[in-house]
Amino acid sequence: MTIREALLLELEHETANTRKTLERVPQKADYSPHAKSMPLGRLAALVAQLPDFGSILLKGSQLDFSSGSFKPLTFESAEQLIKAFDAGSAELRRKLEGTPEEAWTENWKLLYQGKTLFEGTRFVAYREMFLNHLVHHRAQLGVYLRLNDIAVPSVYGPSADEM
Repeated sequence: MTIREALLLELEHETANTRKTLERVPQKADYSPHAKSMPLGRLAALVAQLPDFGSILLKGSQLDFSSGSFKPLTFESAEQLIKAFDAGSAELRRKLEGTPEEAWTENWKLLYQGKTLFEGTRFVAYREMFLNHLVHHRAQLGVYLRLNDIAVPSVYGPSADEM
């Protein structure tokens, strides 16, 4: 199995689970469980937009966040989030399908105002900054759902709400 084939299988699994979570996001954009926590609307929009970041990782050799080329999504509704997530996931899938094996060992950088925040292989960047990031923030979103008495979907097995 190639790296691309393995990552495509993982992408399918993680995007399906993420979509189930986004479908349950309530219309409570300002809700935050703690003063240091990201508001629900911002967190949900970040989760919905992460596939766009995955695509950026596959098409170039770097991104400088200060360039303004990556515009944050603003929360409007669960339906809007799902639409953005589905479009971003489809584009990422297309880019992933077209990524040659040798591209995974190429260098990739994340910068802010020219300062390097990350530098490593495209594979490590994709796994850490896209896929692991998606799983992490989806889990946070699951906690927000729980704290709002909204059933948490099963992700890696049954949830307490879907047994």
